[in-house]
Amino acid sequence: MRAVKWILGLTVLLLAGAFLHYVLPRHAIVYITSTENRIVSADEVRGFRAFSDATASTAQGRRVEDVFFINTTRPNGRVLVFRNEDTRFGFPWYLKFNSADLQARAQDMVSSQGEPRWVAVRYYGWRIPYLSMFPNAVSLRPVAGPDVRIVPWFNILFFIFLTAVIWAVWSRLRRWRRRRLDPVRASWETESQRRQGLFRRWSGRG
Repeated sequence: MRAVKWILGLTVLLLAGAFLHYVLPRHAIVYITSTENRIVSADEVRGFRAFSDATASTAQGRRVEDVFFINTTRPNGRVLVFRNEDTRFGFPWYLKFNSADLQARAQDMVSSQGEPRWVAVRYYGWRIPYLSMFPNAVSLRPVAGPDVRIVPWFNILFFIFLTAVIWAVWSRLRRWRRRRLDPVRASWETESQRRQGLFRRWSGRG
């Protein structure tokens, strides 16, 4: 039974960690190589973003949408492709409405490997090629170089707040358990011991 509890607890912890890793903002230091618009069909996986009411239909009846993409390269030479979509009031709640402006800024920051212009891209999500899944760029700004370190203040404050909430809930549950459950459990144990004593006396073992 204890092993089952450990497995369930670890499973919940892993799922919660994966969820937070997806939705919380991260930063990537890259240089932008190009930008483009792509026609994306409804059968492509795009994380939490669903198709908006502005989707169009092809002659074959397929639902499609025009999506911005930003192609970048990391300092180690690996490419990283971002989608650039508005989240609006949908989940996750980044309240992003400026994808067109962000695309224009990205186009203005395009550079080459010989003379890279390093940019810090704030984003959320994962890049999973076989699911056609791309992280969504939220903002970008120029930085001095590829070795810049960005402190994730939002994530730090979020985890401090989350820890405080979990501690407060745990403390309240523990106090409630001491006031309500422990006396009931003690009463059950006392009653069980009393019945065992009666049974022993009745059976002549006392």
